[in-house]
Amino acid sequence: MASALSSSVKSLASALLLLPAVSLLPSSAQAQIQGPACRGTLLQLNVRESGESRTDRFRFNLGIEAEASTSAAALDQLRDRLARLREALEPLVMGRLVIPAPRTYAKSESQPPKGYRASTSITGTVGSSNYDTLIQRAGRLQGVRLQGMTSLPSPDGQERLQDRLLERALERGRRQAERTATALGLRRVALLRIDQRSQSTVRPSAMAVRSTPRFKPEEAPQPRGSLSLSLDYCLN
Repeated sequence: MASALSSSVKSLASALLLLPAVSLLPSSAQAQIQGPACRGTLLQLNVRESGESRTDRFRFNLGIEAEASTSAAALDQLRDRLARLREALEPLVMGRLVIPAPRTYAKSESQPPKGYRASTSITGTVGSSNYDTLIQRAGRLQGVRLQGMTSLPSPDGQERLQDRLLERALERGRRQAERTATALGLRRVALLRIDQRSQSTVRPSAMAVRSTPRFKPEEAPQPRGSLSLSLDYCLN
């Protein structure tokens, strides 16, 4: 019985050794493909492509301030303004609002009359259809400042951008490798290794709120993505 069990364990271990290796790194880390060794001239290239992604939502950042003769009175006024702002924003936002604890401080002597100021901020996400409405509502509330709107990539837009950048980077690398091979009098070009790194960036834009004209989400700066490839080619 023990002999049969030992044989089964050995068979299982052998099978596991034959399985392909599986990476435990997250998809946001580098992706790498390794090919066979080069028996000709090794060409190493670094290629970078970037582009804009479609957006369907925006992250907003609002500052709220209040002033009064005492710290407690400034906090009470800030609380009232915050309540009005919440009421105006909640029908528009996607998900939850993020509001840090307020801070209070004494005004400097160069800012008469003397007193205290309390402040905090609100961040959240709004869809394209409510982009202008949120800007206009926030701009009409006392003590509220619109500190910026940041374009966020839509999931499908970001995925399509990465696919497009990968195709462009591979095509660029291939063309450059073929030109190099021609210059060296060589005929064959074989891709040996791909080392890929991707990055997405959001683009904030500060806005001064006006009554007119209407702010258009399609005119906001679009989020950008970039992709870098390290490519090894064998030329012979």
